[in-house]
Amino acid sequence: MTRPDRQPEPRYYTLEEARQLLPRLRTLLGALQDDKLQLDATVEALGRLTPAMRGNGHSADARHYEERIEELLTAIRERVGQIAELGIEVKDIENGLVDFPSLRDGRAVYLCWRFDEPDIGYWHELDAGFAGRQPLDPGRNDG
Repeated sequence: MTRPDRQPEPRYYTLEEARQLLPRLRTLLGALQDDKLQLDATVEALGRLTPAMRGNGHSADARHYEERIEELLTAIRERVGQIAELGIEVKDIENGLVDFPSLRDGRAVYLCWRFDEPDIGYWHELDAGFAGRQPLDPGRNDG
């Protein structure tokens, strides 16, 4: 029985388990990237409305942009939440970068995958991040 004050044990993925989730992640990350692009454009459009413009007949435009921003933020939070429920960490929406907790030689690491990559080919230490990626296949060095 899990006590309420304890974190659940982390979910560790094998390479094959992580690979099986790639089609679902491609869909979720693609939608996330689209939402982020729309969010950025809407924030920019709202920012072009000066305070004077808002009081001079453009308040409906400002409300529209603000409502759209809230809708997009909600959609982004929901999609990130769906990925997090799987125990996968979203590291960068724009690049579609995610980390799968995994075990390598008995220690916790991340399997690292980016949306534009055909397969999971890299891993890194928990504190290394993207810059510390290492190929799963030691002969591969294209990351």
